[in-house]
Amino acid sequence: MARDQDVLGIGMVGYAFMGRAHSQAWRNVASFFELPRRPRMAAICGRDREAVAAAAARLGWPAWETDWKRLVQRDDVDLVDVCTPGSSHAEISIAALEAGRHVLCEKPLANTVEEARAMAAAAERVAAQGVRAMVGFNFRRAPAVALARELVAAGRLGAIRHVRAAYLGSHLLDPEFPLVWRLQAEQAGSGALGDLGAHAVDLAQYLAGDRIAGVSALTETFVRERPLPGGGAHGPVTVDDAAVFIARFGGGALGSFEATRFATGHTEGLRVELNGELGSVVWELGAFNELRLFDATEDPATQGFRRVQVTRSVHPYAAAWWPEGHAIGYEHTFTHEVRDLLEAIAGGRDPVPSFADGLQVQEVLDAVQRSAASGAGWTQVGK
Repeated sequence: MARDQDVLGIGMVGYAFMGRAHSQAWRNVASFFELPRRPRMAAICGRDREAVAAAAARLGWPAWETDWKRLVQRDDVDLVDVCTPGSSHAEISIAALEAGRHVLCEKPLANTVEEARAMAAAAERVAAQGVRAMVGFNFRRAPAVALARELVAAGRLGAIRHVRAAYLGSHLLDPEFPLVWRLQAEQAGSGALGDLGAHAVDLAQYLAGDRIAGVSALTETFVRERPLPGGGAHGPVTVDDAAVFIARFGGGALGSFEATRFATGHTEGLRVELNGELGSVVWELGAFNELRLFDATEDPATQGFRRVQVTRSVHPYAAAWWPEGHAIGYEHTFTHEVRDLLEAIAGGRDPVPSFADGLQVQEVLDAVQRSAASGAGWTQVGK
C-alpha cells in the first residue's frame, strides 16, 4: 500500500523525562499548529520490555520495541527521536540517518567532540537526499527567548558587550542521592556542564548571534562517592557537580557562565542576560512568559527595565495557543520544537539548531573541560 506523503511516522527511543516531554509534543502539535506534514506516533523503544510497554500505553504510542535497530528499520518510521543518555546518541542517530530517517536528538548532541563530529558529518552526507537532523535545545522555543532574538537581530541592543548565563540547580544536595547514569562519565559525558551548561551556552550564542571563541574554566565535584542504586555499596562520581567559566565571543563580547547542581535554594534557575550599547534583555525560566527589556535610547528620566509580557498574538508562537494574555509553559517549548522541525523537513531546508550547531556547542563544552583539567587558563574553542 502506498505511503501517505502528508504523514510522517515518528519512532522514539527512550521514555523517561525527555521521552514524556517529547511524547506530549508529538501528541499535541497538530491540534494547535497548521502543519505541512502530520506526525503519526508509530512506535517507542526501550530495553525493559515491561517498562516500555507501560510507557507506550501511558504516552500514546500504538507499538513498542526493545531494540532500537528494529525501530529504525520499521516501515512506518520516517523520523527517529533520540531521548536516550548521551552515550548512545551517536550510534542511534548515525544509523537512523544512514537508513534515510530524519533525526531529532536531545542535547547535548554527544558525549565527546569526536562523536559529535561524526554525527554532524553523517547529517551533512544525507542532507542532499532530503534527510534532516536537528538537536533539541528546546529553550530557544520559549516565546520570550524568540522575541529577544528578534530584538537583537533587529539591532535594538546595538553591539553586544556582555553576555551572562547561568543554570543553577540544587538537584544533588543530598549526599545520599544515588549514583544514577547522569553522574557517570561513560554515560553522561559530563555533569552539570553538559546537562545544564549546554543550555546556557546554546542560549547565549543564539541570542547574541555570535559564537564563543575561547574560555577559561573551573569545575568541581563536591560529593565524590554516592550510593549505588538499590543501596549498599558506594561508587565514584566521575562527572562535575559544578562548572564556572568566562568566555570571549568572536565579535568581542565578554561572557560569564555558571552551571551547578549545588545552588541551594534554586530548583531550575536558568537565566540569560545580554547587555548592548543601546539596551539590555533578561530572560529567566522562572518568569517564563516575561522578557525584561532596557532601552537606553529612551528619556533618561523614565528609563528602567520594563517587563514585557510575551503572551500576545504578535509574539513568536503565541498565536497558536490561547486568547491574548494567557500564559503557556515549559512543555510548550517541545511542541514548538517539533513544529519547527516538521516545517523544515517539508520545506526542504536544514532545521535549526542543526547537528553542526550541536557540534559547535560540544566544542565549547570540550574547551571548558580541557581548561579546567589543565589549570592552564585560556583555551580556544575547537582547537
